[in-house]
Amino acid sequence: MRIAMISEHASPLGGGDQGAHVSGLSTALAELGHDVRVYTRREDPDVAEVVPTPSGVRVVHIPAGPSRPTPPGLLLPHMGEFARRLREQWRDEDWTPDVAHAHFWTSGLAAVTAARQVGIPVVQSFHELGARDDDRETANGPSRAGYERALGRAVDRVVAQTQDEVRGLVRIGVPRARLSVVPAGVDSERFSPDGPAVHRDPERPRILSVGRLVERKGFGDVIQAMRYVPGAEVVVVGGPPAEQLTADPGARLLRAMAEQFKVSDRLRLVGQVPYRDMPNWYRSADLLVAAPWAASDRFDPAALEAMACGVPIIGTSVGALTETVVDGLTGDLVPARDPRALGGALRRLVNDKVRRFTYGTAALDRARQAYSWKRVAAQIGSIYSAVSGLRRTSAGSEAAA
Repeated sequence: MRIAMISEHASPLGGGDQGAHVSGLSTALAELGHDVRVYTRREDPDVAEVVPTPSGVRVVHIPAGPSRPTPPGLLLPHMGEFARRLREQWRDEDWTPDVAHAHFWTSGLAAVTAARQVGIPVVQSFHELGARDDDRETANGPSRAGYERALGRAVDRVVAQTQDEVRGLVRIGVPRARLSVVPAGVDSERFSPDGPAVHRDPERPRILSVGRLVERKGFGDVIQAMRYVPGAEVVVVGGPPAEQLTADPGARLLRAMAEQFKVSDRLRLVGQVPYRDMPNWYRSADLLVAAPWAASDRFDPAALEAMACGVPIIGTSVGALTETVVDGLTGDLVPARDPRALGGALRRLVNDKVRRFTYGTAALDRARQAYSWKRVAAQIGSIYSAVSGLRRTSAGSEAAA
């Protein structure tokens, strides 16, 4: 099957969660025998139009808007041009996809616009949904939520990564019958227990936490919980680059909280880390803590990546963590916004080497078995076959009529 991946702002050749997702899925699909091309927006005037990858996936750079990195929120005005160039390639060249899979809502708008004029089905992955608190149309047209609602109804199938995302999509009016749930995968070759680890003090237990420095991620609760884990350090990876941490409001707040709760000597803020270096940080940790207190439509890969490195998880019973972490088997789940319960769980696991080993072994096995890209690609490949078959059947019926 010929598959067109549309990922206008997240190239599989770059980093970031979405780029890594598109890369992992495309590679696994190619290994299953599919002919895969990824269409992304040209951000570098010197990059080749088509870049083949070792797995056989071809990354096609589409000129649409300025040839420089541009925030995703500013790309909507360029999606018409992106769609036009997609349509031209699919219509005029000797390669037309059997199905298009769009990643993120702006990619979906371009894919639907191009695919309608060529007659191919579209599968949509949102990765994250826009804020629901402002769903009004603006003077410049529909809100992001309005576009997402229309897109969810226009495509042939929407692939959600979690049940939380399903609930968010149903809330905005996407028919449940049009939704399929396929979890994100993890690259078990990149994220594995084997390999280098960031240097650490072997005498001090290391607790790792990963994510953007925003309140709903629960880093404040982690800092308060450290009062109940004497002797351990907490290392926070995420936020702006290290040189910008001093001026970052989120980092300043966490440092102030650490002073208030007298754990500042055991808090280390690392800042942004290149995606390629993340396995080294996971391997350096005794456990990962993920303490969000608000469910999110966006899948956070940190817990899954840590599990693939053989690291046990302490998390809150919120959102995707309740699907990724098996409580009492690959880690422990505690109520959200309860630093005392979180601290107790951290202390018990830090002090129990045997349980850490047992949890870590089970976490590694779960990541490799349930979240392998091969398994994910097979599930999504079945969706492609289904929508392609429906489209062919529908076209045949119309012709007969």
